[in-house]
Amino acid sequence: MNNKNNYDLIVVGSGAAGIISAIVAAREGKSVLLLEKLSQLASKLKATGGGRCNLTNTLSNEDFMAKFGRDGRFMQDALKAFDHKALVNFFDEIGVATHAPDGFRIFPTSHSSVTIITALHEEMQRLGVTILLGQKVEELLYEDGKITGVKTSSQSFTSPKVVLATGGLGYPVLGAEGDGFGIANKLGHKVTELFPAMMPLRTKEIWVANCRADTIAKVELRVDLKKHKKLRAKGDLIFTKTGLRGPVILDFAREVTPLLEKYGEVPLLLNMTKGMNEEQISQHFKNEISKNPQIKMIEILTTLLPEALSLELCNLAEVNPEATNKELEGKNKAHLVQLLAWTPLTITGHDGFKMAMITRGGINLKEINPKTMQSKLIEGLYFCGEIMNLDGPCGGYNLQWSFASGALAGKLL
Repeated sequence: MNNKNNYDLIVVGSGAAGIISAIVAAREGKSVLLLEKLSQLASKLKATGGGRCNLTNTLSNEDFMAKFGRDGRFMQDALKAFDHKALVNFFDEIGVATHAPDGFRIFPTSHSSVTIITALHEEMQRLGVTILLGQKVEELLYEDGKITGVKTSSQSFTSPKVVLATGGLGYPVLGAEGDGFGIANKLGHKVTELFPAMMPLRTKEIWVANCRADTIAKVELRVDLKKHKKLRAKGDLIFTKTGLRGPVILDFAREVTPLLEKYGEVPLLLNMTKGMNEEQISQHFKNEISKNPQIKMIEILTTLLPEALSLELCNLAEVNPEATNKELEGKNKAHLVQLLAWTPLTITGHDGFKMAMITRGGINLKEINPKTMQSKLIEGLYFCGEIMNLDGPCGGYNLQWSFASGALAGKLL
């Protein structure tokens, strides 16, 4: 260890962004100190992708940035320097083979985050990065608008460069307590409003609990609020005891949680019939009835949806699932068709940051130079990863962004 407690770079936080920053800087011959408040490295990275560690995906940089919305182009320089191909090459260099079994999501071939963490740790050790665990940074030290070091709960370290990679508020049990937001705020940086994202959602409707056995593929959902009708998503959905989850919900939660804060509840409309509209559904009914005039309603519905969900929709439309077409009143059938085209559900809550994989919000991007990740307010202060106000859907997006921004910050341009 550097006995003088003086380093070329201090990295605060040992997630993907912090570790890659330390490695890149050390490869350029810098003396690097990595500080982690927990007793082990990369706790959140270990849990990523259910422990399988979806590192990135195969999208082009343009398509990748588009998935982050209007602020996505902030990533342009970071991705140009360290895109998914560069990330795959990096892991290959340190002995981790990767693959994309579905042609899109890229994983280590071991499908284990432990493989990733072990390789990253070994590379830091090889490069001589000093790693101190159980060191919570309480404040950044600076003079005349320039970083001079950091102060932990037990000691101080000096450096003209600090990378703040403390993450957001998601999964506090894994160390995400938002420490970096307060530290940056003390130095004059603005932190946007923070919301939990990538998480299950709770519904007002209790019938969803009866549909837990099945995954509904290619569901389209949209917000049924006048000012927010453009908010839509498509993907696989899973019903839970208290609401909804599945890839489409995890992605869409980042849009819904701010609306919950504003309105208290958020009405959704779900198309679970793979995009069929009322006219197409009615025609499907006619086709099935023409083949078998005595066919029961539940038998028609189960050609489109799982039985448990079909029964619940019959209940909502006040339709006897055992009724034939002749036994069914026209208005009830019309209501059933309407529900099949767009099923209403009301989002009323969530489990907060304790179940959120990522945080929506963070350090204001206008205060960060996208070409270097350096603060525009404090010389020598760099940001990377989830601490910034930029988040994307699930599928390797957020981890790739952490690696790319961390690698750029580590260059200390």
